[in-house]
Amino acid sequence: MLLESGDAKPALVAFEATMKKEPNRFRGAYGAARAAEADGDRAAARKYYQQVVEIAKSADTDRPELARARSFE
Repeated sequence: MLLESGDAKPALVAFEATMKKEPNRFRGAYGAARAAEADGDRAAARKYYQQVVEIAKSADTDRPELARARSFE
């Protein structure tokens, strides 16, 4: 909800806290990547998008989230 309301920095903090408790979760990493991107932190966004790609490396689907993660530069 924080990310959707435009609060990217607090959203990133919340996603990172959740990922410490529940690591390697697709939606957690993707949310952190989007929050970092929205906050202008391209290095963190890249790191989290790479994590999304790694989590889904054996997936047989091309979810829009995964396509976005793969195309992030």
